[in-house]
Amino acid sequence: MASPASPLSPPKVLIVGAGVAGLLLGALLERAKIPYVIFERAATVKPLGAIMSVNASILPVFEQIGIYDDLMKFSYTTDGMYIYDENLNLIRHNSNEGVKEAIGYGPLVFSRPKFYDLLLAQIPTDKIHFNKKVVSIEHGEEIEKNPFGSHVKIVCADNTSYEGDILVGADGTYSAVRQSLYKDLREKNLLPKNDMQALKIGYLTMVGTTDPLDVNTYPELKDDFSHFHFVIGNGKPHTWHTFTVPENKMCWGVQVQLTKDAGSEDKSARDEAEWGPQGTEAMIKEVRDFTTPYGPLGKIIDATPRERISKVYLEEKLFDTWHYGRTVLIGDAAHKMSPSQGQGAVNALEDAVILANCLYDIAETPTYQNITEAFKEYKEQRFPHVKFHFQDSAMKARLVFGQTWSDQLLRKIFVGYMPQYVRLNEIIKAGTYKPQCLFLPLAPKRGTKDPLPQKPLKRKLL
Repeated sequence: MASPASPLSPPKVLIVGAGVAGLLLGALLERAKIPYVIFERAATVKPLGAIMSVNASILPVFEQIGIYDDLMKFSYTTDGMYIYDENLNLIRHNSNEGVKEAIGYGPLVFSRPKFYDLLLAQIPTDKIHFNKKVVSIEHGEEIEKNPFGSHVKIVCADNTSYEGDILVGADGTYSAVRQSLYKDLREKNLLPKNDMQALKIGYLTMVGTTDPLDVNTYPELKDDFSHFHFVIGNGKPHTWHTFTVPENKMCWGVQVQLTKDAGSEDKSARDEAEWGPQGTEAMIKEVRDFTTPYGPLGKIIDATPRERISKVYLEEKLFDTWHYGRTVLIGDAAHKMSPSQGQGAVNALEDAVILANCLYDIAETPTYQNITEAFKEYKEQRFPHVKFHFQDSAMKARLVFGQTWSDQLLRKIFVGYMPQYVRLNEIIKAGTYKPQCLFLPLAPKRGTKDPLPQKPLKRKLL
């Protein structure tokens, strides 16, 4: 069992969850020379998930840590989204024209498993442990006369235990770290009412990535950019989409708007099988005949290995409590967003960047007070941006996924009448927020728009 750090040593960080946020945080701590270990409950890496999109807000960090060029090898830019009705009548083309010139990067799309592998390669094998399901957490009580003496401890299902100075919950929507932390806070009457309420479940999605396809059958695969087609069902609670991606593959997805109480009895299944391939066959049968610009959706699904098809509920929740004591939450553990704008993963990655900066600031003097101040600083820097994207993603989900009469009216107004320049201005404004890892050489400025100022480090660079 590892021991916590001693005075004048950097804090030892336990990261629970090897999703994209946990891996990026580990990669940044590696470069900051802050000791860490990542614990993942899955026994192996599973190539699940389909399309993933990132934008200008996080790409400078990928330049900083040297993975941008590798990312570009399996990424495409896109000229925007083509929106159709079920009869494939084009409703609107949301163009991305001018975005790259203004903020330096165009939006990138790629297969999520490849991006995951790229991040995983940044972590030394001895610093990540799989098959480590956390079953209990002990938050050490603080001793006023010995601010270095307290720690946190995790116990795993295999009866192993680990101690550290900081615990990071990067373990997703139904975070074990968050649940343990909130249980302690509830017993102390310190948990806000909002954090006691369940996540909102509005939609269900099924996604997949095909094997390589015949470019003669699908000529759009010959292009060096992604074609994004989005179809809105007529009189059914479904929307569906396709993306072309490198290696002659296609990512696809189907979204279903749920009734108010749908899925409420399945929480335990969601907790254990998020992004798992369970229960997909019935849904595949239901959507096989849905129309796409390439023919029936079933034709694309049949080119997708069943083990790479996932079904998951799409929850939403912005938690108020992100940290307490020596424990802090990042990514979906702190804020679960609708995927309508592709902001969930981007904001999780931004969390990792800002938290790494804050931990670097106190790494030379990791007292309890300094650790809690670092967590407070992290939330103060991130919360306004997360709140904006959370609210925007929820509203845009209604526009692209919603099928109630009010959703359809909202879509008619925005999709039918919103000028392109208004939407582009929103994208460009959001893209000026580009937090970087301040203890690494900064990425060069790109684009005509200046990035938003970033709060400087307190600690001098080595």
